[in-house]
Amino acid sequence: MATVLAEQRLRRGALGLPQIVASTLANIAPAMSFFFGFGTIVSGAGVAAPLTILVAMVVILFLTNTLAEFSKYRPSTGSFVTFIGMAFGPTAGAASSVFVIFGYVVAASSVVVISGGWAHDTLQVFLGVNVPWQILSLLATGIVGILVARGVALSTTMAAIFFYFELLLLMIGAAIMLVVNRSSLSLAPFEWANLSGGLKGIGAGFPIAVYLFIGWENSATLAEETRGPRKNVPRALLIGTLAIGLLYLFLAYATEVAFHNNATSISKSEIPFVDAFRTSAGGLLLLAYLAGITSIFSSLLGLTNSQARILFSSGREGLLPAFFGKIHPRHKTPFVAMWGFVLASFTIVVVFGWNVKPVDLFGDTGALGTIPIIITYLVTNLALPVYMIRYHRDDFKLAKHALLPAIGTVLMLFPLWGLVQPGQPAPISYFPWIALAVLAFSIVYGVILERSDPDLVQKIGSYVADDEF
Repeated sequence: MATVLAEQRLRRGALGLPQIVASTLANIAPAMSFFFGFGTIVSGAGVAAPLTILVAMVVILFLTNTLAEFSKYRPSTGSFVTFIGMAFGPTAGAASSVFVIFGYVVAASSVVVISGGWAHDTLQVFLGVNVPWQILSLLATGIVGILVARGVALSTTMAAIFFYFELLLLMIGAAIMLVVNRSSLSLAPFEWANLSGGLKGIGAGFPIAVYLFIGWENSATLAEETRGPRKNVPRALLIGTLAIGLLYLFLAYATEVAFHNNATSISKSEIPFVDAFRTSAGGLLLLAYLAGITSIFSSLLGLTNSQARILFSSGREGLLPAFFGKIHPRHKTPFVAMWGFVLASFTIVVVFGWNVKPVDLFGDTGALGTIPIIITYLVTNLALPVYMIRYHRDDFKLAKHALLPAIGTVLMLFPLWGLVQPGQPAPISYFPWIALAVLAFSIVYGVILERSDPDLVQKIGSYVADDEF
C-alpha cells in the first residue's frame, strides 16, 4: 500500500512560502485584471472607486480565514472539493468537483483568449505586425502546458519571474503617473463623499472588484508540494490577499490622479491605466503593454498549476474519471489533468471566439466562470463550522469557525447577485441559467456516483498534504 501511495503523490517539499505566494499573485494577474476591470468599477462608484476595491479585499479576507482554517487541519490538493466533501458528504464532494472545475475552466478561457488578443494588439501597435490572435492564444497555451507538465518548481519559478517583472513595470508606470500629475494629488479617491450613490455605488462595481481577486485561493491547491503546508498555506493566503489589495489601491490611486480625478473620463476609457500612462509618458507606453503580456502569461501558468490540481485530486480520489489522477513518473506532475484543463479552456476559445472580439469574449467567459466559483466560495464558508464540529469539536471557536464564515457568506451574496440579477443584456442574461443547469447536472452526477461507489466517503480527503507514506 505504501508503494501505491508513493506513486500517487506529487513531489513533496518542492515549494516554500515565497514560491506559493508568487504563484498566487501570478494567478491573480493584477495588470490584466486591473486593466480591464477598473473602468467598470469607476462607472459605478465614481471618484471614490478605490473604496470599492478596499471593501472587496475585506470580503476576500473573510474567505481567506475559511480556507486557512481548513488548510491548518487538512491541507489538501483538492481544496474546496475536499473541504465540502468532508463536511457534507460524497454527493456534495462529487457535485462540487464538477461544478467548480466547470467554473475554473470557463474562467481560464478568458485568460487564454486575452493572451492572444493582447499579444496581437502589442505586435500591431509597436511593430505593425498583424498575427491572428487565435494563433497567439494557441502558442501561449502550448508553452504553458509544456512548462507546467515538466515540474511544479520550474513552472512556479517562471510564473514568479513574470509576475515580479509585471509588478516592477506597474510600479514604475504608476510612479511616473503620480510624478507627472503631482498637482492633482489629493485624498479625494478615498473620501466617502466622493462615492457615487453611497453604498449603492459600491455595490455597482462590487462584482468586478471581487473578480479582481479571483485566484487568491491558489496556494491551497499547492499544499501537497509545499513545505510545512499547515503553516505556510494559511500564511500565503493572507499575504497574497493583502498584497494584491494594496497593489490595486495604489494602481487605482495613480490612475485617478493621472485622470485628474475625472470619473467620467475614466469610465469612458476601455483601458484606463494604459490611457493614463499614454498621456503621462507616451514614449514609455511599451512598459504598460509588456506588463499586460507578462501578467497574462504568468496568470496562465499560475491558474493551470493550481486549478488543474483540483481536477487531478478529484480523479485520484474517485470523484471524477481516474485518468485525471495520473502523475508523470519523472516530473511528478498531474500532467493529464493539466493538459486536459488548459486544452478544454482553449477549446472554448476556439468554439466561441471566431466572430467575437477578444476583449468581449474575455468579459463573457470571465462572468460565466465566476458564478460557479463564487457559489463554491459560499458553500465552503458553510462547510467550515460543519467540518469543525464533525472532526475537531474540541477546537471549535464560535467567532473563527462560525461567525466569520457566516459574515463572509452574506457579503459574497452581493457580487453573486450582481452576476445573476434579472434584466441584464444578452449573453449575460443566459449565464445564470447555464450555471443552474450545470449545478443540477453536478448534483445528479454526485447522487449517482455515491450510490455506485459505497467506499467514496472513505476516499474524499484521503490524501492529506503532509501525511507520511
